[in-house]
Amino acid sequence: MSKETPCIAVCMIDPRTELCFGCGRTLPEIACWHKMDSAERIAVMAQLPARMAEAGLERMEAHPKRA
Repeated sequence: MSKETPCIAVCMIDPRTELCFGCGRTLPEIACWHKMDSAERIAVMAQLPARMAEAGLERMEAHPKRA
C-alpha cells in the first residue's frame, strides 16, 4: 500500500461483500477518496486488512507494470 492510497489497480467489486478485491474499500469510499483528507484516508486504510479478513477475501496482487 502506498502512503496515500491502498489502490493496487485491481478494481473489481465483490458482489457478496461490496468490497474491492484489490484494496478492500467500498464504492462510496473509492468515489469520495479524493475529497478525504489525509487523516480520513489513514483511518480507512487502517481498517482494510481486518475488513478483508472478516469478509473472507484474500487481497489480490497488483497488476505488474508493463515495460
